[in-house]
Amino acid sequence: MTSTLPPTTTAAGRRAPRAGRERPDERGSLALLAHQIRYEQLSFWRNPQSMVFTFVLPIVIISVFGAVFAGSEGQDFFFGLSGLEYYTPTIAAVSVLGACYGQLAIVLAMRRQTGVLKRLHATPLPAWVYFAGLLVHCVVVSVVDVALVIGVGRLYGVPWPAQWAVLALTLVLGAASFCALGVGVASLIRNSEAAPAVVQFIQFPLVFISGSYFPIHSGTMNTIAGVLPVKPFNDAMLAAFAHGAGVQWKELAVLAAWGVVGALIAVRSFRWDPRPE
Repeated sequence: MTSTLPPTTTAAGRRAPRAGRERPDERGSLALLAHQIRYEQLSFWRNPQSMVFTFVLPIVIISVFGAVFAGSEGQDFFFGLSGLEYYTPTIAAVSVLGACYGQLAIVLAMRRQTGVLKRLHATPLPAWVYFAGLLVHCVVVSVVDVALVIGVGRLYGVPWPAQWAVLALTLVLGAASFCALGVGVASLIRNSEAAPAVVQFIQFPLVFISGSYFPIHSGTMNTIAGVLPVKPFNDAMLAAFAHGAGVQWKELAVLAAWGVVGALIAVRSFRWDPRPE
């Protein structure tokens, strides 16, 4: 009589799980995050051209403004501040925008085009660890940038920020929001050759209408710029230097909202592999 029992699965017959694909535990994830942060930092500091331009350009700009506005008093044109008291926080804000939005979007587009992201996606590294490592790296670079701009401003007589806690909160939230926007824009860029043009096409108009390089006294323009991400960041940075201004919750809420928009675009559209031509 033929047996109809189902065949048993032996240990030898079972497929062994693919090596290295197990999900890391919490402690392992933190170790991976620390390793990813270290990797991003090393790759940045070992690229002299990128490093120099990231830090030198804001220093050159604030030094030029310092030479122009040295010794000037508060003016109505600068909303009661001296020229350099106005430009120190706004140039610091521009440096954060460049490090967290502009450079990140271009780097991600290049890594996708060269296949780096595709290879990373095939490893056990969780996606959240990769993007958290990028975020922490951008925050570190932003802190160095802002410290250098404030230091140069101090050499020209600009007072230290009146509220360091407000500055720290604004810097971290602004960096996170611009990083999310950078990833979102990188998700929409088709190839690395177009990345710088797309990034600058968005960044330059925002910087100019938001009063980063000269104050805007048009009520209509300020209203429009106020619902975009750069002007709220500028205003929150300016408030950190003012006595009694406090946390600019409205401006930070606008920043956070734009960060959510960037994150949603990234979640829906981000690709690890190059787009087909």
